Amino acid sequence: MKLKLTGSFARSAAFELDGPGIYEQDVPFAVTLNGTKVLETKQNVFSLYHLDPDTTYTVAAGEGEPLTFRTQKESVFLDVTRFGALGDGKKDNTTFLQAALSVCPENGTVYIPAGTYLTGPLFPKSHETIYLERGAVLLGKTDRTAYPVLPGTTRGTDENSELFLGTWEGNPLDAFASLFTLIGVTDTDITGEGTIDGNAASGDWWEDPKKKRIAWRPNLVFLLCCERVRFQGLSIQNSPSWTVHPCYSNDLLFADLAIQNPPISPNTDGFDPESCKNVQLLGTRISVGDDCVAIKSGKYYMAAYHRQPCTGITIRNCLFERGHGSVTIGSEIAGGASSVSVSKCLFVGTDRGVRIKTRRGRGQSSVLTDLVFEDIAMRDVAMPFTINMFYFCDPDGHTSYVQDPDALPVDERTPKIGSVLLRNITCTGTDAVVLAAAGLPESPIGDIRMEHVRAEFLPPEQQLPRVPLMRDNCPEMAGRGILVENAERVLLRDVEVLGSQDTEPELTGVKNIVLDQTRFA
Repeated sequence: MKLKLTGSFARSAAFELDGPGIYEQDVPFAVTLNGTKVLETKQNVFSLYHLDPDTTYTVAAGEGEPLTFRTQKESVFLDVTRFGALGDGKKDNTTFLQAALSVCPENGTVYIPAGTYLTGPLFPKSHETIYLERGAVLLGKTDRTAYPVLPGTTRGTDENSELFLGTWEGNPLDAFASLFTLIGVTDTDITGEGTIDGNAASGDWWEDPKKKRIAWRPNLVFLLCCERVRFQGLSIQNSPSWTVHPCYSNDLLFADLAIQNPPISPNTDGFDPESCKNVQLLGTRISVGDDCVAIKSGKYYMAAYHRQPCTGITIRNCLFERGHGSVTIGSEIAGGASSVSVSKCLFVGTDRGVRIKTRRGRGQSSVLTDLVFEDIAMRDVAMPFTINMFYFCDPDGHTSYVQDPDALPVDERTPKIGSVLLRNITCTGTDAVVLAAAGLPESPIGDIRMEHVRAEFLPPEQQLPRVPLMRDNCPEMAGRGILVENAERVLLRDVEVLGSQDTEPELTGVKNIVLDQTRFA
């Protein structure tokens, strides 16, 4: 097993074990630092804390080869309590915390010791580290009037350019600032064993969630136009809406996090990279009230005026529990998505596993391709794979334009799905359907490849009928196998479906079919 350095910080470091296990190893292994045991874990991604800045260390995991690394330099260490912050859970600490963040010099660390710090939105700046100690909780205020509003669009003085700051579900709209709001930030790290808690259940954020009150609900962590920002080790929970939302940002790392929201919380996606490039999500556990991960690139307006595809997204060694989808692409995907890699992840108890969704109206820039899902284990995922080009979101979602099953003219509003690879995946406790895919008749799905996939259904008496695709007139299903409608090519190689009522794939409007060692039993 080879040990890799995921990220070296001023006072911590994250590592990834390249071993046979998905998300974790079968048995715990010891981690040593300079020859002394400091941790025992099973997880493939783990962190070490309380390190000294600008210091060389040697770390080893189990019987593997040791790895030498050096922590980052640090110019100063600022304790927020010296600025007046008090972790009693009652005092409003917003100005005291922001003061420490604002005055911290380049390469300095803002340290938040154990305690509960009630706060409104904070705005970190570039070239600093924020370190939350174990037991430190940043607790969001519940009064929405204490949250600044980020304007959706502001016209530039040249009358041509446009600045957008607020965003809501793929459009530039007035939205409240997040508890952590990073705008135009570069080379900043937010690390530690502490907690960022949006405290949403104590306020009114989840009441009438689709109603705008002053502004749209905030995320918990929001990054806009940032580069080289890293989050490590933290627990992030109880978000008013989407939890961690990087937007138009590049070269980001999110490692060894725990993201959690109650199952009843509305629109609380766990991790939503939108129009981002080169983003890594590693060793993170997500359990939320909506999609665990949702990869996005805005609606039609954003693609027309601010187009940036979501590309170079790497998700590895993660655990996704409870949510509508484990890893979703769309539906706000008008700018397109490509080069998405999801591997060595464990999906447990989500409604859907891999979920790809778009619709007419997303536009010709909405090209979803080079989507790779491999080395994945799914347990009790009702519908492991769904691909839906008739997704009925937005006010016009049920119109004939979106839902018409007959071919419409291909124009500037027509989306496209290219290649989707599903490889080395096991699914146990399958319920409704293994794969349900519906392409547009005028824009068929390009290439669906399933290789070395094994799916086993629950016993018939335990199967619960479900609607696999959110499209009009889609029936409930239970015990169904592989259903594909409108695709250029479908390849099924070494695919085994156990316990389905079907005896073969149901492929409609598929031009090229390759079946190689595919078995239904």
